[in-house]
Amino acid sequence: MTQVFHRHCHSDLPFATRGEGAYIYDQSGKAYLDASGGAAVSCLGHNHAGVRAALHAQIDQLAYAHSSFFTTEVAENLASRLTDKAPGSLNHVYFVSGGSEAVESALKLARQYFVETGEPQRTRFIARRQSYHGNTLGALAVGGNAWRRAPFSPLLMHAEHIAPCYSYRDQQPGESLHDYGQRVANELEQRLLTVGPETVIAFIAEPVVGATAGALAPVEGYYKRIREICDRYGILLILDEVMCGMGRTGTLFAHEQDGIEADIVTIAKGLGAGYQPIGAMLASDRIYDAISGGSGFFQHGHTYMAHATAMAGSLAVMDAFENDGVLARVTPMGEALDQRLRNRFGDHPHVGDIRGRGLFQALELVHNRDSKKPFDSRSKLDKRIKAQAMQLGLMCYPMAGTIDGQRGHHILLAPPFIITDEQLDELCDKLYRAVDKITHEALKEYPDAG
Repeated sequence: MTQVFHRHCHSDLPFATRGEGAYIYDQSGKAYLDASGGAAVSCLGHNHAGVRAALHAQIDQLAYAHSSFFTTEVAENLASRLTDKAPGSLNHVYFVSGGSEAVESALKLARQYFVETGEPQRTRFIARRQSYHGNTLGALAVGGNAWRRAPFSPLLMHAEHIAPCYSYRDQQPGESLHDYGQRVANELEQRLLTVGPETVIAFIAEPVVGATAGALAPVEGYYKRIREICDRYGILLILDEVMCGMGRTGTLFAHEQDGIEADIVTIAKGLGAGYQPIGAMLASDRIYDAISGGSGFFQHGHTYMAHATAMAGSLAVMDAFENDGVLARVTPMGEALDQRLRNRFGDHPHVGDIRGRGLFQALELVHNRDSKKPFDSRSKLDKRIKAQAMQLGLMCYPMAGTIDGQRGHHILLAPPFIITDEQLDELCDKLYRAVDKITHEALKEYPDAG
């Protein structure tokens, strides 16, 4: 009997004993190709020499100093590196220990901004259905993951939710992609006018939606219209790049590809590549100056913020991105992955959509390709495909509830940036075997669509 309170009380997990490149090995020596980066975290694989050396050196010098007493050279250097690369005026970095903390920080900072600038009546956030922003109560409240929210709904603050940018499901016949994107973006303006724009703090969204809907990238022009609406009504734009940022989609910040600037951006996961827990919130000059010129104090904080060892590890991750050419690999390897997926799954009767950006890709599974109807939710495709893939030595990230929190299934892929062509072949081969076996079994068990 384990004394660890695992995610699932009845799980029988293998023991991870070592990592090497894109693989994790269990206690029997079996290798698992990490095609999901854990949860889009391990962008440098599992044994990067430069990151390990940086962590050892920092621990030998100074492992931790509380941020209310000291700053550190590694924290200052990491903040400079990030702000030098960030779009727009995101010139201020608040370091935390993970994605949920980063989002909580962003929500509280956005609220305090309006308190400091004389608009305390602004109390609402608007987000999107089928989004995910973290598991702490504030982050869960603005998130649109219905399954995760349900047990805790009485505890959550109210947030408004509009449609995601989900062209595979929601684009109307005869509607161009551009017109579709404008239509769903305009839902933000409609909701603002319904609730009163003067009551709204911010709109928060993932530039490319991660685990909840499976690598949903926006259509061209969508975010430019969102930015226009935010500016027109004086609300902030918070972009959650915890999963899709730090190079995962091909640029260091995912929203660079949409040609917009944000007021606040949250990052984590790939920022530390899994070597230390870390997250961060980047704020624009306008936000920072309101606090600095007002109370001068952000009423927030965590014990391990700007942890020196985590800062050193993330600096080494940035070094690998820039000096080792790792970030430059993401777009070409993403194109190679996309092509392999289309070659292998393009005609599969139960793969309805192949989508994503960079090394952030997903397959949406369907009972019927023509109707796009999903499998019966009782089929538990996500759990069964994950288990089958693990048997084959492949880690992937299947999820249920893709469409509305109840119906639909997808498989998210987020392999390390160091993945090779041969490993992409291995990924697609093992994934095909897992998907093909489980979907055919499920079709026999549940012949009717969900």
